[in-house]
Amino acid sequence: QVQLVESGGGLVQAGGSLRLSCAASGTIFSINDMGWYRQAPGKQRDLVATITQRGRTNYANAMKGRFTISRDNAKNTVYLQMNSLNAEDTAVYYCNAEIRAFGSPYRNYWGQGTQVTVSS
Repeated sequence: QVQLVESGGGLVQAGGSLRLSCAASGTIFSINDMGWYRQAPGKQRDLVATITQRGRTNYANAMKGRFTISRDNAKNTVYLQMNSLNAEDTAVYYCNAEIRAFGSPYRNYWGQGTQVTVSS
């Protein structure tokens, strides 16, 4: 059984910062890409950022220069450092990872989501 568990969400004032973490656990053989997505009320789930196993990153345009994605392969953990937050960043943030469990092919997994609320 493989699962992703996010942490680090919460309430922050505009201009502030938050750091999200997402740890993968279970019978993991290998992890390819990891990433963060977000979904605001009434909107679709959108890409925030992704990172390959070797550390190559990709960001949505609105996050460039404000958000930083990183990962610790030894800990099967991906992070999202969010700076200069504004009200438009308010959303549920979801972790995503392509994981191969022992004896299984690669599969796409989602975390349960963590709420980020930015007050103006």
